[in-house]
Amino acid sequence: MASNPVFDRIDKESQRGYAGFGRAPQAPSTGGMAATDAMSQRQLEDMYNQPSAGPVQMGRVTMDDVIMKTAALLAIVVVMAAISWQLAPTFGIVIWGVGLVATLVLGIAIAVKKTISVPLIVLYSAFQGLFVGAISRSYSAVFDQPGQVTAFQGIVPQAVMGTLAVFVGMLLAYKTGLIKVTDKFRRMMFMAVIGYAIFSVINVVYALFSGQAFGLGGTSMLGFGISIIAVGLASLMLAIDFDSIDRAIAAGAPQKYSWLLAHGLIVTLIWLYLEILRLLGRMRSN
Repeated sequence: MASNPVFDRIDKESQRGYAGFGRAPQAPSTGGMAATDAMSQRQLEDMYNQPSAGPVQMGRVTMDDVIMKTAALLAIVVVMAAISWQLAPTFGIVIWGVGLVATLVLGIAIAVKKTISVPLIVLYSAFQGLFVGAISRSYSAVFDQPGQVTAFQGIVPQAVMGTLAVFVGMLLAYKTGLIKVTDKFRRMMFMAVIGYAIFSVINVVYALFSGQAFGLGGTSMLGFGISIIAVGLASLMLAIDFDSIDRAIAAGAPQKYSWLLAHGLIVTLIWLYLEILRLLGRMRSN
């Protein structure tokens, strides 16, 4: 899936048989047949009666692997975001800048690296947490009343709950077949995400030079439309991520790929969270 480099890499490798994907079993050698002939009838019966090896025994990725790795990376993001939140009043701009640059560099490195590097993925999550914590604190400082932030009223808690709600809704829609991920759907999403990425770069430049916090559209109806489209794109990307995970499992991806799958899912979740945070900020500005 080209719109997410992580899952695009897995899909392509599953098709060409990279790293053991979809390889046909090797024919037994003569030495192996001789060893089998030398076995006793009892040994052969014991081997025949043993249960078939599952994905875990064969070193293949499973859904449990992806869930556990996703939880681990998300925990790193949350812990680092909490630390960043505390440091943001003093070092907010520095943390924000370092987190943004580091995630961009590490994200490219993870996407193009031929081998899966777990330390790079973990490091990415740590810097992503720093960035998310700093930007969340800045939104809270602008849009929340001092002393009135609760688990349900603050802009950050509301963005978190909104992200979780969308995640659950998209998972149900995908599992029930309400949303079907086809090749045409993937191509359309690819073009839409590429278009939004180009727009985002232009928007950041415009925001820096114009002093408009939200960039193009501001808090007008155009701005709300842009935010709604962005939230929609991030939400639909979740469905593609779910499908890519299913494809990797069906293709017999090596177990280490669970780290890459979890990383890709976290990237989409953080994107969704930031877009919901921006949408709520626009709403509170009116």
